[in-house]
Amino acid sequence: MDKLNAMQLFVRIAETGSFTAVADQLDVARSVVTRQISALEKQLGIKLMTRSTRSLTLTTAGSAYLEKCRVILNMVDAAESSLLEEKTEPRGRIRLGLPLSFGLQRLMPALLEFAQAHAHIELVMDFSDRRSKLIEEGIDLSIRITSRLEPGDIVRKLGESRLLTVASPKYLAEHSHPKHPRDLAHHACLVYSQDFQSTTWRYRAKEGDANVTVRPRLAANNGEALLQAATQGLGITRPPDFMAQPYLESGSVVAVLPKFEPEPLGIYAVLPSNRYIPHRVSVLIDFLAHALRETESRVRSK
Repeated sequence: MDKLNAMQLFVRIAETGSFTAVADQLDVARSVVTRQISALEKQLGIKLMTRSTRSLTLTTAGSAYLEKCRVILNMVDAAESSLLEEKTEPRGRIRLGLPLSFGLQRLMPALLEFAQAHAHIELVMDFSDRRSKLIEEGIDLSIRITSRLEPGDIVRKLGESRLLTVASPKYLAEHSHPKHPRDLAHHACLVYSQDFQSTTWRYRAKEGDANVTVRPRLAANNGEALLQAATQGLGITRPPDFMAQPYLESGSVVAVLPKFEPEPLGIYAVLPSNRYIPHRVSVLIDFLAHALRETESRVRSK
């Protein structure tokens, strides 16, 4: 039995959740696929997955083996591709973790351009605002927008996104305009959070930094939801600039505290910590960094 081929087959089955689908992809009988996995399990002396007529589930040992297989196969792929990568067209599959709003608004145009320029690269995109587990989920590259990186994160900074403080004209007409960040303590605030606890908003100014504890009128883990609440006059929120721009242009919200600016969010390419970086992933990171610089330059020149 070819161990690497068996590992590749196991990974494909685990990712698709179907023996039949993989057999169809390889244009072989389902029994061929089943026999190879059975042979792999026999050689390892463990059960990798439980099968029924309707479902396929990895065992605990199977989940652990899947992670190791992905690492090993990625290293083999990197070793082989590094021999020719500088002379040949990059090729292969890239599994991407992308933030929902930023991914659709700012990254998708660049990714489509990248796909057109690199016909031999397959992009598999997962749009979600949750923090992906790169190794466990087999993600090659995640784009993360954050003010705080986790210890051990392997990253390359691609750019920054400004945070803007905004409210609707309706809300400001019914309440006083905040003149200083400390005034926000007396306003209804719409907070990016998954809980309803008090939140500290930090601002920078020439006269020094200002920190204020705000009381959430509404909390959500999605900036678009908070902006929609702001347009209805429910309070003041702090969206990233790419998200706030269309609302500001339409006049449904206006900027407040223009002399005070929060620390910007960093835009990072996050990589699995225990993998080599395949050439195709490096090419994509360089492409996105260039595209984001051009986009930021166009936005600021308006």
